[in-house]
Amino acid sequence: MWDGLVTAIISRTGSRASGARAVPVTPAVIEFNNVEKRYGAHVVLDRLCFSARAGEHLALIGPSGSGKTTILRVLMTLESIDAGVVRVDGELLLHESRDGQIVPASAHHLQRMRDKIGMVFQQFNLFPHMSVLENVALAPVLNGKAERRKARADALIWLNVVGLADKADERPARLSGGQKQRVAIARALALRPRIMLFDEITSALDPELVEEVLHVVQRVGRETDMTMLLVTHEMSFAREFADRVLFFDGGRVVEEGPPAQLFSQPSNERTRRFLKKIIAAGLLV
Repeated sequence: MWDGLVTAIISRTGSRASGARAVPVTPAVIEFNNVEKRYGAHVVLDRLCFSARAGEHLALIGPSGSGKTTILRVLMTLESIDAGVVRVDGELLLHESRDGQIVPASAHHLQRMRDKIGMVFQQFNLFPHMSVLENVALAPVLNGKAERRKARADALIWLNVVGLADKADERPARLSGGQKQRVAIARALALRPRIMLFDEITSALDPELVEEVLHVVQRVGRETDMTMLLVTHEMSFAREFADRVLFFDGGRVVEEGPPAQLFSQPSNERTRRFLKKIIAAGLLV
């Protein structure tokens, strides 16, 4: 999917209409089947079942503690599960078949699966002693995806995509919070993943910096065919960005549907109560 895409992204003006997209029917690229995750007696994911199709944009919404971030951390293999099965691209994520038995995945299998997925975290996690360019170029070199010169050339292109090519030689300390998060997005893109995860990426930003970051996410979503999962409290953005919205509570999907349906005519009482509070707080207009 990435051949020639970098140049294509830069050359486009971003003039496509926003809003609902025509998403083709494609196979599921992410599948959670009866997944359980517990911390002691606390159940975080409760027999969770959901899937995401290739190229689909999902917004994961719900109250704090409903399991949304845990889902992303499981996909990044940063968390284990206690029961159930997770598949990515039709393959087991946290397990593998060996000698006819399903066993915990080896480090090699986990790394191979992790290479398909990029994630942008709440905190920027940039290396302060490195330049912006070095931060973006580092992962492809460490992962063996590019030699140093090629990685640096590609890093400049990705910085152009997020509007920060002019900051390539700066250290992160000299950037605003919004700029740091855009660098983090460029760093994730540099690994050319099939799946991109965004975990509350505007929660650490001042309100006036939120829009610049969301604009970049919107552009990447519009100009690539990546599957994208977005955990957010920015409900207006979720409504515009997502093909499907999943409302979580208690580690389960309580309700799901197209944004126009779920935000305007939710069928579940728990969803209605949540959205009523969101609207009262001015987070959905």
